[in-house]
Amino acid sequence: MALTYVTKQPIHQANLWRDSKPSLLGRLDMELTERCNNNCIHCCINLPVDDLDAKQKELSCAEVKKILLEAISLGCMSVRFTGGEPLLRKDFEELYIFARKSGLRVLVFTNATLITPHLAELFSHIPPLEKIEVTVYGMKESSYQAITRAPGSFTAFRKGVELLLEKKVPFVVKSALLPQNKDEMDEFEKWAATIPWMDRPPAYSMFFDLRCRRQDRLKNESIKDLRLKPQEGLRILTRRRDEYVKEMKEFCSKFMRPPKDKLFSCGAGCGGCVDAYGYFQPCMMLRHPDCVYDLKNGSLKDALTNFFPKLREIKASNPEYLKRCAKCFLKGLCEQCPAKSWMEHGTLDTPVEYLCDVAHAQARFLGLVGDAERAWEVGEWRERVKRFVESG
Repeated sequence: MALTYVTKQPIHQANLWRDSKPSLLGRLDMELTERCNNNCIHCCINLPVDDLDAKQKELSCAEVKKILLEAISLGCMSVRFTGGEPLLRKDFEELYIFARKSGLRVLVFTNATLITPHLAELFSHIPPLEKIEVTVYGMKESSYQAITRAPGSFTAFRKGVELLLEKKVPFVVKSALLPQNKDEMDEFEKWAATIPWMDRPPAYSMFFDLRCRRQDRLKNESIKDLRLKPQEGLRILTRRRDEYVKEMKEFCSKFMRPPKDKLFSCGAGCGGCVDAYGYFQPCMMLRHPDCVYDLKNGSLKDALTNFFPKLREIKASNPEYLKRCAKCFLKGLCEQCPAKSWMEHGTLDTPVEYLCDVAHAQARFLGLVGDAERAWEVGEWRERVKRFVESG
């Protein structure tokens, strides 16, 4: 008589998840370093490769592994390795293999300049299970290196991409739209369309964030000068008008409403980001000292169950925020948030005028507000959103 090792059972009768606990942490972001081999003119976080003070303060390999194991115990299914440039870490390969062997899907944010034949082979044999995301700074050596300010970076980037293609490692590309490369958009998108795993046009960053740690006033002023004017940004966003309007209809139907005095109306604090030095933040960009949790003196679980929930209950007190942002139904469209206020003003609830102007430019294009209107003055916002969503 043959032995049977498998029995069939209707899925609704299976108890695979019956005794499982709700996940506290579905995904974790980990900044392995703030150092980068590029010195991009617009970057909100990068430190020099040879910043020994930063390097000495970075989490050790063992400390990163410990955090990953706790994340897994809390239900984490994937980790995003970012930086700086995460491939700068001498132990990147060890950490990558550890994460994958532990069952985590791994997403890598990289400029691709440090991808070697050995790393490409590694990604091929032990797939990350998430598409690697490569940021591209230009289609020509002159434009690319005017942004990265790193001699040889263009050649290294192209070599890294070619290695990924050769080994059939899934990746996608995105870009930062800057004066040095903005005339190359068509060329970039035509090239991006040849990458097998690009199922949609590449994304762009153009409304750049200031320095996350507020430690460089001059760099912040230069970043502001690189930002597109709201109307310029609108022209880029609406290049594919029908697609843009369709996406905005879906988005507005779900997310557009005044936040009132609640500061955290996003998902910040439901997950989080571990920085290079072991501080757990509610999101990648928020470095306000009152909003970070020291993992060297605590745990992910304590941060997620005790610290972050209290943080998310913080109410706005800035009179200007309460007068405007709290009543503005464009909140879902506007990127105003505690992280942006922190980077721009050093507070959690000061309106950022640039973001307000960008949101209103889009709202006027979509017909949600008139030329002379401010969204926080609109009383019948629900009717306007409904008309827009249901319009032909």
